[in-house]
Amino acid sequence: MQIMLILAHPKNGSFNHAIAERIHESLQMLGHAVWFHDLYEEAFDAVYRFEKLDQEDVLVQRHRDQLTNCDGLIIVHPNWWGQPPAILKGWIDKVLVEGVAYGFDPDDNGGGIPVGLLHAKHALIMNTSNTLLEREQTEFQDPLETIWKNCVLRYCGIDNVERTVFRVIADSTYEERTAWLAEAENKVRQYFA
Repeated sequence: MQIMLILAHPKNGSFNHAIAERIHESLQMLGHAVWFHDLYEEAFDAVYRFEKLDQEDVLVQRHRDQLTNCDGLIIVHPNWWGQPPAILKGWIDKVLVEGVAYGFDPDDNGGGIPVGLLHAKHALIMNTSNTLLEREQTEFQDPLETIWKNCVLRYCGIDNVERTVFRVIADSTYEERTAWLAEAENKVRQYFA
């Protein structure tokens, strides 16, 4: 299988980096080919400029091509204000575009329901958070769950989306982080064995 792995965290050595590296190693041990993109390391330009349409951006085109050809998608990022980091939102805006990730029926002017074009069977979203689960659910209603499953990936044709949250990172122990890395690896094996 060909898997696309996206990391969106600005600090090298972060726990998000550790998760992505463990996932990358696990996928390779399972014999998969991996397109691994650290958006900050690549200096991905998250600003969408309508007049340019990013057609001359080689990196954006590479991401689009890989996305349309991957069998699975894994995204690792922190929960910032109930949202992905801005660089990842820019990646969504520039890479998951009409004609690449979704389209419309010929008689639809774009006001209808998109038809997903991606052929990836599974998407795993791995998040870190400093918000307790109970507070996330009662106070915020877990916006990242809605964003990834209902607002983005389902409309791109990926119905099997699982999101895993590792919390609370700020005061976690070495043992907790070790267990979380094992959990991330187990999720990869569950979906991509």
